[in-house]
Amino acid sequence: MASDSWAQAVDEQEAAAESSNDLENGSPQIGTLQIKDTLGENGTSVPPAGSSVAKSEAGDKSKGDKTTDEDERDDKAAQSLLNKLIRSNLVNTTNQVEVLQKDPNSPLYSVKSFEELRLKPQLLQGVYGMGFNRPSKIQETALPMMLAEPPQNLIAQSQSGTGKTAAFVLAMLSHVNPDNKYPQCLCLSPTYELALQTGKVIEQMGKNYPEVKLVYAIRGNRLQRGVKLQEQIVIGTPGTMLDWCSKLKFIDPEKIRVFVLDEADVMIATQGHKDQSIRIQRMLPKNCQMLLFSATFEETVWDFARRIVPDPNIIKLKREEETLDTIKQYYVLCNSKEEKFEALSNIYGAITIAQAMIFCHTRKTAGWLAGELSKENHQVALLSGEMQVEQRAAVIERFRDGKEKVLVTTNVCARGIDVEQVSVVINFDLPVDQDGNPDNETYLHRIGRTGRFGKRGLAINMVDSRMSMNILNRIQDHFNKKIEKLDTHDLDEIEKISS
Repeated sequence: MASDSWAQAVDEQEAAAESSNDLENGSPQIGTLQIKDTLGENGTSVPPAGSSVAKSEAGDKSKGDKTTDEDERDDKAAQSLLNKLIRSNLVNTTNQVEVLQKDPNSPLYSVKSFEELRLKPQLLQGVYGMGFNRPSKIQETALPMMLAEPPQNLIAQSQSGTGKTAAFVLAMLSHVNPDNKYPQCLCLSPTYELALQTGKVIEQMGKNYPEVKLVYAIRGNRLQRGVKLQEQIVIGTPGTMLDWCSKLKFIDPEKIRVFVLDEADVMIATQGHKDQSIRIQRMLPKNCQMLLFSATFEETVWDFARRIVPDPNIIKLKREEETLDTIKQYYVLCNSKEEKFEALSNIYGAITIAQAMIFCHTRKTAGWLAGELSKENHQVALLSGEMQVEQRAAVIERFRDGKEKVLVTTNVCARGIDVEQVSVVINFDLPVDQDGNPDNETYLHRIGRTGRFGKRGLAINMVDSRMSMNILNRIQDHFNKKIEKLDTHDLDEIEKISS
């Protein structure tokens, strides 16, 4: 879309944007293993209790995943929040960083220690207090750009767990003048739960910098008209932030020095958020530093990012680092859901599995499977989209602590969850997109839950029709990685991987 038509589209949607709601928004014998050869004909963490935000958000829960059992789609915002809630440390990523500078002739700086950044002492204490001993790969390159004078704009690709939030929080805290009692930094998040998670990082990193204050521009945090905010950092969702900047005038946009747009890929998937974000950005001064982050960069995200961030430096992760080299993949042929469960039971009876994650396409199947496994005395946890995000996080924590050995889930759990003990991932249903085509990215995220931390992993795919066999073949071709048919003679090898 040309910039003129883009701007016109934004203007035309102003009325809708004003009224848009934020989306807050003892093992049996191996001989019992039966693997059929014939195919059938069927082709949000909340603020501490008692805090003002916690009170204002009481009863203001997420609208939840509106998809049906028969067609559950990824809830990107929920996945992102889930990752933040359950992470206790940085992910060890092997991805190489690719940097595209605004000025290719200017020197590219990177740092190997936080001391090189010449941070304020209280911020350096905060960084170390959060457990960061040295910059992550993204931080090494991004922080010198974000802390530069004059400010440099940045578009960065960064998954959860790479230290991205800490990096832009450090940039905001560094650019704030605590003597000025008015908003100087705005940070947009797609949902109020994600905004609260970012706020938690600010509170942790800035605990030795009490002069800098934070306020949440989120649904339910209602202020009296005519109030002028004295907090230097405002974190919130696009709809509320837009109201505070324009209609209610709690914020003077002309005084904003840093504008952060986090989770851009989630943002543009949410009705109204893209247009609201553009309208906020239009109000800001030309010398305001613009920082945009996204886990993925499809064309729609790039289009959005380029319009939000003028003259950016760009940091990307090279896709070729995505690999399945440490994961042994198999498939099992069945004729029905019940036969898939029988094969699953036989696999459990034949090998020792430390912990397993089992992925289903719908909530209905996941619920049925969890119930059947429980009847066989497996310690089962169930995770699906109708659960509140905090409930999901609690389930994952229990699984990570080893209190349950089997986690049955839909795609809400496919991305970014690191559980070191997971030795087996089972695709009870193969991942497909809305058109019934192979969802290769989801397949990668699913089976990537095993084979982590340098260990070997095991993935088993259940195939119950010619259609699903076709899907599996296309996945195999996409990754150029052979998926072998599981036979009894493979059990000794997979026992070594799974136990």
